[in-house]
Amino acid sequence: MMITMYESLNDFYLFLKKERNFSDNTIKSYMTDLNKFKKFLKDDSYDINKISRKQIRAFLSSEFDKKFSDRTIARRLASVKSYFKFMVKSEQIHSNPSENIRSPKIARSLPNFIDQKIIDSLMDSPDESTSIGIRDKAMLELFYSTGMRLSELVSLNHGSIDYKNNLIRLFGKGSKERLVPFGNRAKLYLENYTSSRKNKDFNKPLFITKREKRISKRTVQRRISIYIKLVADGNQLGPHLLRHSFATHLIENGAGIRTVKDLLGHSNLSSTQVYTHIQPEKIKQTYKQAHPRG
Repeated sequence: MMITMYESLNDFYLFLKKERNFSDNTIKSYMTDLNKFKKFLKDDSYDINKISRKQIRAFLSSEFDKKFSDRTIARRLASVKSYFKFMVKSEQIHSNPSENIRSPKIARSLPNFIDQKIIDSLMDSPDESTSIGIRDKAMLELFYSTGMRLSELVSLNHGSIDYKNNLIRLFGKGSKERLVPFGNRAKLYLENYTSSRKNKDFNKPLFITKREKRISKRTVQRRISIYIKLVADGNQLGPHLLRHSFATHLIENGAGIRTVKDLLGHSNLSSTQVYTHIQPEKIKQTYKQAHPRG
């Protein structure tokens, strides 16, 4: 029986959505990669049982020729591998042509972060005489206090916050739930922000616009970038920089890497280990201070 990619991609989409419970953004990445592969085959009616290892390697080579990064090509291959693994597991095909194709090695880049010395200046940037400034101040403090992702912040509701125990309930990638503590400063500015809110129902959005609608990722990205640009230079000056700073400062001040992993919601320790390589000078300084022959 002939099975085409066009027919089977919908099955794979439902598998990612219903069984793996992946986020919309993650699923979009998978489908983008697979649609590029389908386009490379140049025939929607192409029988996937006839797809060979050679064709998959040719697809990856064509992506190299288009000057895509090793990271992007590695993601393309990972999507193709996941698709064929699903097709074999669901018994729609008998063999997996993507097996044993090696992914390009990716040079792991060190994340940027904000120096501890200027965090206070950043937090003092919003104009607290305005309602927007009060909201932005609360967002800044919460980002830095918890290390949460942008998507996690915009999805917060009033019921996500446990003010009594200084805990916040987050839903990360794959809708994985975790409880993260937050500090008293973040609590102070959250309470300041919500004190004038009329509707604090459990399921109502925590951060809203002037029109009292849930704030969008784009708006948060833009607002946070405005403040970070006042104290830091460079590219990628958005909310994720505060997540990097949160993790870096915890490691610098002696937090265990497994604790930081759990706080960030990483599924693998390798994702967190990058933060242990950021401050070689600080490690050298600690060594000189602590070692008898340092």
